[in-house]
Amino acid sequence: MTQPGGGESTPATYPPRRSVVAWIFFDWAAQPFFTLVTTFVFAPFFASALASDPAQGQALWGYATGLAGLAIALLSPLLGGIADQTGPRKPWIAVFGAMLVAGSAMLWYAKPGSPWAVPIALAGFVIGTIGAEFATTFNNAMMTRLVPPERLGRLSGTGWAVGYLGGLVSLALTLGFLAADPHTGKTLAGLSPLFGLDAAAREGDRFSGPLTALWFVIFVTPMFLLTPDSPRTGISLKQAAAGGFSHLKATIAELPSLPGLGRFLLANMIYQDGLVALFAFGGIYGAGVFGWQTIELGVFGILLTITGTLGAWAGGKLDDAIGGKTVILGAIACLLFACIGILSLGPGQVAFVIEAVPATPGDGLFASLPEKVYLGLGLLIGLVAGPLQASSRSLLARIAPPARIGEFFGLFALAGKVTSFMGPTLVALATTVFASQRAGLAVLIGFFLTGAWLIAGVKVKRG
Repeated sequence: MTQPGGGESTPATYPPRRSVVAWIFFDWAAQPFFTLVTTFVFAPFFASALASDPAQGQALWGYATGLAGLAIALLSPLLGGIADQTGPRKPWIAVFGAMLVAGSAMLWYAKPGSPWAVPIALAGFVIGTIGAEFATTFNNAMMTRLVPPERLGRLSGTGWAVGYLGGLVSLALTLGFLAADPHTGKTLAGLSPLFGLDAAAREGDRFSGPLTALWFVIFVTPMFLLTPDSPRTGISLKQAAAGGFSHLKATIAELPSLPGLGRFLLANMIYQDGLVALFAFGGIYGAGVFGWQTIELGVFGILLTITGTLGAWAGGKLDDAIGGKTVILGAIACLLFACIGILSLGPGQVAFVIEAVPATPGDGLFASLPEKVYLGLGLLIGLVAGPLQASSRSLLARIAPPARIGEFFGLFALAGKVTSFMGPTLVALATTVFASQRAGLAVLIGFFLTGAWLIAGVKVKRG
């Protein structure tokens, strides 16, 4: 099971099905942070109710996302290499999972009107993001011990699909029973919020933070109990940390000798950054351009998550059938189309030049043509985002050296985050300079075009 020096090899036998299912449920446990906090509930609430205006809200959220991404980029490869040398991944997941829980719980205290609301919201978001991303990195590094290489695509796709489903269920609970329209005081299901949550104080939106924390604690537990971890190598944490920087430098210098791996990591660095920024600002964009509130954004999120679940499940099968690289290129092409389509929309405009009647209060959900087009483009993004992320994860698991899988998943996190402070920051800067949310999102087209060009040149051997 291990090689001299502490590296792992491919296991001779694989754990029972219950262990694999428990590992998959990590995605279910962690996804509400990205669904409720990052995208559909708390982020739009921050932009519309805490920031002075939606443009400033988008800018502040972008700077916070960039700060978290910078911390993740700097530390992921080093910590991944240390975990490879010491062995077990679960202790790392526990530490960073605790950060996810703490940061999410802080969001409850971001009360509208409080002078500390914006700093508390941004601090909780940064802490929770760092925790969620690092915990995911170490969970990913467990993949190769669970199934044979020819089933990695299906495992990764199923994990993403289950994660999207967890996000869908948590979002439906939030909208149906917790978050209410501040004007009517009713949830999407027409009910008064549970637990006496005050709609006027936006307590339902803020409760998405504590719900995310509790959800993670409950549903990550099976992974800790049932999924086998890597054995201890006998190398102490202090010893592993002492040689961490030099080992990381040697690995980066070695990348040119690993066919396709360096180019793949660079491509992933760029297109994942564009995807993260697109999700981070999707709800905020809808709130700012169309005036969507919690109910509209929630329905949008539910529909997008449904397509994401289906896309991730189907993408895993496609990955094993036609290869991860082909799936990734197809997904990026769809994201480029969606980005251009979104930029062509305004409250009374479609495809840049076609005039449309804007929605007026009382028209109902997604009443105007631009809103319907935005909804359709959002569903397309959801459909291809899961396959893009799942195929990226499985492709790395196939081509990385098995003995150093944690280190390379650390580099994978680096590749996904090293420019993540640039993407949201560029969106924030463009939004600030031009005082336009549309100008901010335009920068993402460059990320997807560059990522597609790089991944197209990666040579991957099947099998």
